[in-house]
Amino acid sequence: MQKNSASLAKALRDVSACRICAAELPLGPRPVVQLGSGARLLIVGQAPGRKVHLTGVPWNDASGDRLREWLGLDRDTFFDAAKIALLPMGFCYPGVGKSGGDNPPRPECAPHWHERLLRHLPEVQLTVLVGQYAHRRYLGLRGASSVTATVRDFSMYAPRFFPLPHPSWRSTIWMRKNPWFEAEVVPELRDAVKLALR
Repeated sequence: MQKNSASLAKALRDVSACRICAAELPLGPRPVVQLGSGARLLIVGQAPGRKVHLTGVPWNDASGDRLREWLGLDRDTFFDAAKIALLPMGFCYPGVGKSGGDNPPRPECAPHWHERLLRHLPEVQLTVLVGQYAHRRYLGLRGASSVTATVRDFSMYAPRFFPLPHPSWRSTIWMRKNPWFEAEVVPELRDAVKLALR
């Protein structure tokens, strides 16, 4: 266990020093991840927003508040790396796109880092996949499958994966159009999280 902790610490130092896509990042590199070798729940998100970039704390924004509500977790539990790993598809803030929302996660991150880091998470019981980029990478989905369809069919991916929409402000509109999410999916999600952390 001590050897695994040392190798994870080295991997995290390497992540902190990553400059692979530095030229493409408007605020420069600041990788934001949370990993502990004993984590039983893994949350794969998109990329840090501007507020998260500034604080260096993952999911430290309104989207994180909504995600924690969906999961049924308080902040102390959520930010306990011994229990929960937070691994985005892109580790650094990608900047604002033409539509006014954040750009997609940088495509270099996940292929370069995920497999290496996942080797340090042998205790993970459940992986929550937040948003289309995580769905595509981990569920092997291609463009034809919508986030709505993937989330509606969440039970197809159990017990290993649990797909969710991204909890940005846009999800408020999405939830109004899809009331089954809060009525049916969120209770199942909370049960799955409790079981994983038990």
